[in-house]
Amino acid sequence: MNSLISRNLNINIRPVQYRDLDGIEQLTQDSCTDIASKGSFFNIELLRRWFGVLKFLSWFPNPLQYRFCGFVAEKGRILLGIIQVSPFNRTRSTWKIDRVMLDRSVDKQGVGSQLLRHCFESILEARTWLLEVNVSDVEALALYRQNGFQRLAEMTYWEISPALLLQLARTEPDLPNLLPVSNADAPLLYQLDTASMPPLVRQVFDRHTHDFKTSVFGVLCDAFKQWLTKTEVVSGYVFEPQRKAAIGYFQVQLNRKGKNPHIATLTVHPAYTWLYPELLSQLARIAQDFPQQGLQLASSDYQPEREEYLERIGAQRIEHTLIMSRSVWHKIRESKFVSLEGIQWTEVLQGLQPARKPVPGGMSWLPKEQHRTDIPHPSNSETVAFGHHQFHHHEQSHQSQQIDEQEENN
Repeated sequence: MNSLISRNLNINIRPVQYRDLDGIEQLTQDSCTDIASKGSFFNIELLRRWFGVLKFLSWFPNPLQYRFCGFVAEKGRILLGIIQVSPFNRTRSTWKIDRVMLDRSVDKQGVGSQLLRHCFESILEARTWLLEVNVSDVEALALYRQNGFQRLAEMTYWEISPALLLQLARTEPDLPNLLPVSNADAPLLYQLDTASMPPLVRQVFDRHTHDFKTSVFGVLCDAFKQWLTKTEVVSGYVFEPQRKAAIGYFQVQLNRKGKNPHIATLTVHPAYTWLYPELLSQLARIAQDFPQQGLQLASSDYQPEREEYLERIGAQRIEHTLIMSRSVWHKIRESKFVSLEGIQWTEVLQGLQPARKPVPGGMSWLPKEQHRTDIPHPSNSETVAFGHHQFHHHEQSHQSQQIDEQEENN
């Protein structure tokens, strides 16, 4: 179903084909056309070589089905723009917009909005959309806000210089329970991931245990990629034996050529922020076995301890981005985790309170004779309590006297 924008602009949107690679290369070379989120396309030469294989793999379910998923906007035979998207999690409930590139001669708001809306309408399994954009990119922010994206979190990217890494490596890290990562540790890493982020971010990311597992095919693909790019990936986590939980995790991608900086991913439980210097010392020691390069890692605005530590040691800020999300529904609600330990008795008893104040009446469960002889009548000022409500008993005794007088007259 074409939207109103598509009918006005008369633009055709379709999946990427091999004949579009020349136009994609031209858009890639023109840096002024990139108004999109943080990400990058494949290398054009590699894409030309493996495009047929990737196109064939996209026809049936497999781990590489969405390795390259993109749409182009054209008018006639002229390529106006391209968008690249990919699943963010294994269940494909959240998708990420990797990149949007538009020709400088087109209306960026119009063509960009049409590309975005085509993805929203064609990828039906996506419940939430996610992207990352530089905070200084005014055109991109205007485009995404026009199409319903809202701020989710802010990310700051840091770089630790080789001299600072050498200084950190001199410190002996205190990590007695540092263990390698395997598929059996996926539940521990999932619990650590959910505990390290706010509820709204956790629901947008929508990660599960199998997101932290690697299949045999995935291991082979990662090994081939590492051989092709001359990189090596090292990961580990810190185990807390008393709580039987993971309290820290790191993964670093090391460059063997020495041309690009090392890239690290760091996750620390909010209650164990003392792990930051220990884990960074461990990363610095690992990087000493490779060519001297800087180390890049990210911190979010909900991790103030990490930002304070990186500023204190002298790390350099290299980029500031904004994570934005858009839900298919109008509002995202976080499901509240129910635990017996967190239940307050005041909340439980509040549901047992009567809906309204009971009205006192003259009904009695005792026989009339026993009611007159055995139970003494209280004074007018005496008050009888019933449950949480009180009423004066002299009204009930007055009604009983009227009933007795009517019986004597009869």
